[in-house]
Amino acid sequence: SKFSVIFLKVSTGSYKRQVYEVPSGKQLVDQTVIDRITWATWTSVLGDEVIGIWSRHAEKADVNCACVSHSGINLVTGDDFGMVKLFDFPCPEKFVRTCFCMVTATSTVDIMVLSCFSRRHKIEIFSSLNL
Repeated sequence: SKFSVIFLKVSTGSYKRQVYEVPSGKQLVDQTVIDRITWATWTSVLGDEVIGIWSRHAEKADVNCACVSHSGINLVTGDDFGMVKLFDFPCPEKFVRTCFCMVTATSTVDIMVLSCFSRRHKIEIFSSLNL
């Protein structure tokens, strides 16, 4: 492996972020060390880096999925209202404006966004986005 230490970040049901060493499972609690980690992927809806994904009237459970593009410059989210939203990443400013469309889950790569419509039982790929 090209990495000497591998970390896993999880979001708890109480909306806290926790970081663990893999494969030992030891929890990392030193915030200065956590802040220096460069994550290979990002799928968390929690953290200072994504404060802007929350609208003024959003509750904690409203935004339920997020994915950062491989280039690390865009973030796609999905929410309880069936919307997929595209943000710049990081988005530390509160209540940022974004573009959006209706979906229920998302995944992203640098040239496309994959979205799943659960009620319509279909998958769409948006490849015209400049991620």
